[in-house]
Amino acid sequence: MLQNIRENLTGKVAMIVLGAIALSFVFVGGANFTTIGSSYAAKVDGKDIGVATFENAYRDQIRDNPQFAALPEELRLTLRTNILEQLIRQQVIDNYLDQAGFKITDQQLTDIVHRFEEFQVDGQFDQETYEQVLLGANLTPTQFESQQKLSLRRSQLQRAIIGSSVVPPSEYRRFLNLAFENRIVTTATISQESVADEISVTDEMISAFYEENPDRYNLPETADVAYVEILRDAVAADVNVTEEQLREFYELNKDRYEQDEQRQARHILILFDDDEDGAEVVANEMITRVRSGESFELLAGQYSKDGGTSANGGDLGALTRTQLPDALGDAVFSMREGEVQGPIKGDFGYHVVRLDSILESGPLPYEQLRASLLTELQEEEAEGLFLSLERKLSDALFDATDIDALAAVVGVEVNTITGFSRDSIPPFDGNQRAVEAIYDPAVLSGAQLSEVIELDANRTAVFAVTNHNEATRDTLENVRDQITAALTTSQAENLMASRAQQMLDAIKAGEEFSTAAATIGAEASPPSLMTRNAQEADQSLAVAIFTALKPTQDSPTLGSTRNDAGGYTVYSLDAVIPGQPQSIPQAERDAGKEQLVSQYGVGDYRAFEQALRANAEIIINEDVLAAQDLFQ
Repeated sequence: MLQNIRENLTGKVAMIVLGAIALSFVFVGGANFTTIGSSYAAKVDGKDIGVATFENAYRDQIRDNPQFAALPEELRLTLRTNILEQLIRQQVIDNYLDQAGFKITDQQLTDIVHRFEEFQVDGQFDQETYEQVLLGANLTPTQFESQQKLSLRRSQLQRAIIGSSVVPPSEYRRFLNLAFENRIVTTATISQESVADEISVTDEMISAFYEENPDRYNLPETADVAYVEILRDAVAADVNVTEEQLREFYELNKDRYEQDEQRQARHILILFDDDEDGAEVVANEMITRVRSGESFELLAGQYSKDGGTSANGGDLGALTRTQLPDALGDAVFSMREGEVQGPIKGDFGYHVVRLDSILESGPLPYEQLRASLLTELQEEEAEGLFLSLERKLSDALFDATDIDALAAVVGVEVNTITGFSRDSIPPFDGNQRAVEAIYDPAVLSGAQLSEVIELDANRTAVFAVTNHNEATRDTLENVRDQITAALTTSQAENLMASRAQQMLDAIKAGEEFSTAAATIGAEASPPSLMTRNAQEADQSLAVAIFTALKPTQDSPTLGSTRNDAGGYTVYSLDAVIPGQPQSIPQAERDAGKEQLVSQYGVGDYRAFEQALRANAEIIINEDVLAAQDLFQ
């Protein structure tokens, strides 16, 4: 329930959660924030962080972490502040990279883009798929490639700083000693079952607990709600786009779909292996045989060592200049249709290539774009209809006397929900704006309808409260089982803690560990070896053991802790055996050092980032920061 989330996201816990936010954003598109306009969220040495960028980042955090939607008002500002701070730190890094002249070459970018599986067909990069995927994400290739360059530059700097980190030998030895440390421990476990016979919960105790906790078992305030809503998806389902509209849309937007010149070629790859001269002889033989009339496709299938193309007669597909490396690209983009050239020396062998066709630069053909054009035009039409319906709803609200009259004017149905509380999740997915609208005093009293509430970018509603139920206390009979369980747990906890202390006192008075355990009805385990990272160990016990003080030569370290099974464990830490670096397998030592270097490197990078920020001129738009609602 959202109330529980709110209670957990307050005070120190909430600050820890919000303080831990670390973002890595790739921003797509923009948003229309009419109350803020086109002002900046922050300026970093004169470079703007736009409002749309900031609000998109905030929206993404709420979407990815729904619990943040239930944050108290005072902590939403903390969330927004932390998000903006991350964007500022990104910007100081980007400014530094600009000043330092960090560049990403076209070849580096091409290599990265071609590795995306989303852009591949049968394991090979496909230009048409690339453009269609980006179109579906409302991105142009230029926008996407610009984002990738930013990301690559940042990662290069991170790797450079982290890779230069040095771990002192003494620190590495200390790390190995701790990471591979073993501890010898003797334990005795006290379970809830072992004290069950001593637990007694009476009617008098239940009644007294109920009376002593008047605020503990309350039924929440609820409202019966009638509402009308406009859903973008429902509007979109009614949109019909004709073929004529599609073609007209294509003609008006041709310039958006420009493509570079492409060339369709085939090749035969003869690998060097261990005989480069021999490979060249074979490549020349291929040229002779093609020019004498033999089928290029059959020769490629028989002799080419390019497993991705040989089965298709060496077909490389339609490629742009940036998609073909070095000498092979130079050759293909200097040839005439039907021409055969070679041998062309590559990194792994010799190519024999034939140019089959030249596809001139210009817009992609209509047939290739039709599906994506249809989606875009449907969304555009739906957006217009949705906004028109929102305006109609807003206009009708001025004259509507009740929710039914409003629904009739707009042409939608009235929905109802009973027993809606401030903590309810459905049917509004815990949306805080819906809660605030329904529990507005004027709406809650039934005196008026709510304002038009934009729950999110795809859902708008107006609310009316038909019945309001004040918060009341649940009856004793309804909560009897809950109270019984609480009292049982409390008694069991006290009994187990008491027995644990009794055992510890007996050991300190001179009794043997096993004798003291038997006295309280527990059985001592024999001494055992615990390793720091043992996954199968009781984790609560492991934490207690590896944070306990080391035993002295004369006496062990004694203690008790709650265990993972809900009971208590009394322990005697008898000895500590440091890790022995020389006995640790080399692979594990290397992995440990790599882990430590990475930790040092991340610290170095954060310190570098902080130093840049401290020296930057930063202006924060407090009005934008204080705009607590995403779509206000």
